[in-house]
Amino acid sequence: MILEGQKDYKKPRKNSIKKVAVIGAGTMGHALALVHAIGGCEVDLYDTNPRALSRSKKLISAACETLVQAGVHEKTELRAAKARIYQRNKLSVAVADADLIVEAVVERADVKKQVFSEIGLYVNKNTIIASNTSYLDVFRLLPPGLSIQTLIAHWYTPPYIIDLVDIAPGPETNPENVEEVRILYEQFGKAPLIFDKLIQGYIANRLQSALNLECLHIIDEGWAEAKDIDFSIKHGLATRLAVLGHMRKMDFTGLEMVRNALASRAYSPPKLTGKSPTLERLIEAGNKGVMSGAGHYEYGDVSAEELFKDRDLRLLKMKKAIQNIGEKWI
Repeated sequence: MILEGQKDYKKPRKNSIKKVAVIGAGTMGHALALVHAIGGCEVDLYDTNPRALSRSKKLISAACETLVQAGVHEKTELRAAKARIYQRNKLSVAVADADLIVEAVVERADVKKQVFSEIGLYVNKNTIIASNTSYLDVFRLLPPGLSIQTLIAHWYTPPYIIDLVDIAPGPETNPENVEEVRILYEQFGKAPLIFDKLIQGYIANRLQSALNLECLHIIDEGWAEAKDIDFSIKHGLATRLAVLGHMRKMDFTGLEMVRNALASRAYSPPKLTGKSPTLERLIEAGNKGVMSGAGHYEYGDVSAEELFKDRDLRLLKMKKAIQNIGEKWI
């Protein structure tokens, strides 16, 4: 795998992306609409579900309140950003004259394939299409004619706080489109990482998947509970990884020690079964996560909106602390 991220590009030029259509107003869609609006773009937010569009207004307003409370943005700035977001229930209207279309529908191949087919009916040939897929090879789902203008721009939730954006072209993607999107997101203050081809799961999602697999395996085997795992991560791994990253942490550990640990074969990764008894039990009981009021933890009568706000404020405090530490080493 070859990464182009962080390489020396040509002198930055003014970005030509001014109008954005976000397809899907769910968990990521509403937040991506806000990100692009804060960045100064006019945004058409489209969804077929009127309830999703209605809720997106509340979620966007709640996110704005959090960003103001944390001192990240001024209230007037976010009021102007919200005014640049228009809700649409017709795809043809949403994508008309769009410079960039952001696909943020549910992570199902059949749904995305249908959405791309519909986009193909209305899209301008000069419009860039960016899929927010986490794992799917969306380039296999495209109708004829869309391959050149389509790429992946994968965000992490909540995207108005987390800066990493994985950008990957397909086999036929116009390289100028990749560069155009990179410039846009750097101007937003984000951290785009450019891949020279699609690596399913990118880097962060692959690492996260490995951690998910091991954490669930530990619980499935009865070795520990969810709270024990989180205790170990927050008081052991997280602080070091936030400051060092993982490969630099390896350097501080000493590569000979890492080699010895590998040679000992003391760790065996869990078998890939495609499911976890722990997850199945929780989901069958209706404990699907924060939105349902319970998951690995019980959240009582606290609303999802309150929980997300508390999460965001904590993340913003940590992000500020990491920024104060800085990237440069002696």
